[in-house]
Amino acid sequence: MAAIDYEVEYDNRARVPEHPEIFSRWIGEAENYRAETLKAGRARLGLPFGDTPRQTMDLFLPEAGEAAPLALFIHGGWWRSLEASMFSQMARGLNAGGIAVAVAGYDLCPNVAIADIIGQVRRACAFLWQRFERRIFVCGHSAGAHLAAAMVATDWPALYPKAPADLVPSGYAASGVYDLLPLIGISVNQDLRLDADTARAVSPLYWPVKPGRIFDAVAGGLESGEFKRQSQAIVQAWRDAGAQTRYEEIAGANHFTIIDALADPHSTMTARVVELARGVKV
Repeated sequence: MAAIDYEVEYDNRARVPEHPEIFSRWIGEAENYRAETLKAGRARLGLPFGDTPRQTMDLFLPEAGEAAPLALFIHGGWWRSLEASMFSQMARGLNAGGIAVAVAGYDLCPNVAIADIIGQVRRACAFLWQRFERRIFVCGHSAGAHLAAAMVATDWPALYPKAPADLVPSGYAASGVYDLLPLIGISVNQDLRLDADTARAVSPLYWPVKPGRIFDAVAGGLESGEFKRQSQAIVQAWRDAGAQTRYEEIAGANHFTIIDALADPHSTMTARVVELARGVKV
C-alpha cells in the first residue's frame, strides 16, 4: 500500500487553482451583505471581545432582532490566513431562517499558537454569553471547523464558572481537520509549529465529548481522501462517546465552494444549520 502524501492531500489551494477568484468573490459578497444589513439596521460591526485588533466580531441580526437564537461562524485559512470580514455573507442563510449570527476573527499563526486561537474563540463564546445569556450554535469551515469542534468539546464551567456546561451544545463543521498529527511533516507546519505533543493536545478527535452533544461534519465530494477521512473519523469517535453525529459528502463541492450554500437561504445546508441552531435551548 502506497504511503499517503500528506503535502498533496492537505494542499487545498493547489487542488483548487481558481481559489483566488473564489476569495475575490467572497470579499465582494461579504461587503454587499454588510451594506445590506447596515442599511436595514441589522448589523453590529467591529465588536471587540479580546485585547488584539483581530479579536472582533460582526453581528448580523434577523428580523426578530437580538431575541433570536444565536450562532457563531468561524472562518478558515489554516489558522494562518484570511479575515472574518470575507465571510459576512455566510450569515445570510441563517439570518433568513431567523437566527442571529456572529462572525468572529482571531489572531493567526505563527504570531500565536493554535492553542491560543482556541482560547480566543472560547472568549468569543463567553462574550456572546455575557451579552445575550443564551447558548450558542457554532458553524465553522476548514480551520474554523476544527475550532467549532473544539467549542463543542470544551469544558465550559472549568473556564467560565458562570457559564452553562452546555454553552455550545451543537455544531456544524465543513471540511475540517480534527487530528492535527498528519500536519507535522508538511510545509504548513512552518507556521503552525506543531510537534507530536502539541498537535495531539489541540486535536478535538482525541478530546472527551459529553454525551448528547450534536455535531455534523461534512466534506466536499471533490475534496481529498484525507479531508473526507478526517470528518468520518471525528463523527465515529464522538458517536462512540455518546454524541449525536452525522457525516455527509456535498456532491460537486470542493474545499472552498462547500460553504457557498450557507449564503443561500434555500439550500439544503442552510436548512440543516437552521434546524440545529433552532434546537439549542436558551
